[in-house]
Amino acid sequence: MPQLKDNHEVIVVSTSFFSPPSRSNPIIYMRRPILLLSILIAFFAIILTYYKPDILQILTTYTGTTILTLTTHLTSLTTNPNITTPSHMNTAKTTMSRTLHHAKITPHLSSTRGHSDHGWLNTYHSFSFANWYHPSYTSFGSLRVLNEDRVKPQSGFPTHPHRDFEIFSYILSGELTHRDSMLTKGAEGDNVSPDQFYRMKRGDIQFTTGGTGIAHSEFNEHRRDTVHFLQIWALPWKRGLKPRYHTRRFSEEDKRKGFVTILSPLKGGVDATAEQEAKAEAVVEGTIPIHADFLMGAGIITGGDKFEWIVGGRGNVTEQNKRKVFVHLPMTKGGKASIRLDGRDDAVLKEGDGAFIEGVNKGDKLWVESVGEVEAEVVVLDTA
Repeated sequence: MPQLKDNHEVIVVSTSFFSPPSRSNPIIYMRRPILLLSILIAFFAIILTYYKPDILQILTTYTGTTILTLTTHLTSLTTNPNITTPSHMNTAKTTMSRTLHHAKITPHLSSTRGHSDHGWLNTYHSFSFANWYHPSYTSFGSLRVLNEDRVKPQSGFPTHPHRDFEIFSYILSGELTHRDSMLTKGAEGDNVSPDQFYRMKRGDIQFTTGGTGIAHSEFNEHRRDTVHFLQIWALPWKRGLKPRYHTRRFSEEDKRKGFVTILSPLKGGVDATAEQEAKAEAVVEGTIPIHADFLMGAGIITGGDKFEWIVGGRGNVTEQNKRKVFVHLPMTKGGKASIRLDGRDDAVLKEGDGAFIEGVNKGDKLWVESVGEVEAEVVVLDTA
């Protein structure tokens, strides 16, 4: 290459670029128009970068009316109740609302539950219990029992023992009286603790760690009203725990705002110290501690609304992956309540139905939508 005296390179510009392309070489013939197009695109990009505000102002001046008219028309399409959304758009909406594509959801219909009517007790079993056994419904993670019970007035479960189970009763209507075996009827007074005696009503939950052994009675002592409640058992992470009771009420108002977490694991987990056991603090503040990698939530969803359940909760759970969630819709509205899970048309539950949700991980979002005629009270059981 020629050199100048100051050692700078000489730039040689070929005039062949501006000469007509040779059709004898098709590759060169095609590359030159592409190069010219690239230069033009770069040029307009520079113009848009430096003069964007002015260009937008000009476009707005000449197209503002048209855009406003189009926006108004589209708004009317989405808000006018007399306009029916095309079926293919509904399908797209349902598909987009699904957030658990990796999860398997299997409904457990009310008709597949065990059922016994003893006169004083009308009970449905979601899992094998007492004289009813089904090989497909023995347990689900830590969840072992979910009974939906109705007990008539002046009847109930006399003093009976529990051992090595975490047991909790969730009151839907009526009242249920818990009485420890050490307290005789008629001995109730102002100095009696809720551990010994408590008359549970709607919104209350009474929790028992059976541990090494505990005995109590659960009776409907009301003169007229039947009590309707869920009795749920979970397997603890170890046997031989110290027996203990917890009783707490959870606000109906809060349940109408979103899912309320009711149970969460004990701080310290399976290796909790004696001090942590005595403090009985749960990983989710304000909840009842349970000796299991287990959470319980409840919500009351108005028709047309939907609530979000965060799998694994917002606290610390032991198992992050491959969690399981069981959703139950109690029979509280005479068959008028219904819910849809994860936007799936094949996961619509009616009263008394449940659903097994498998293959979910901590942090996954489960949407529960009320699609019935009336509000739906939903219970979520989240387990490893």
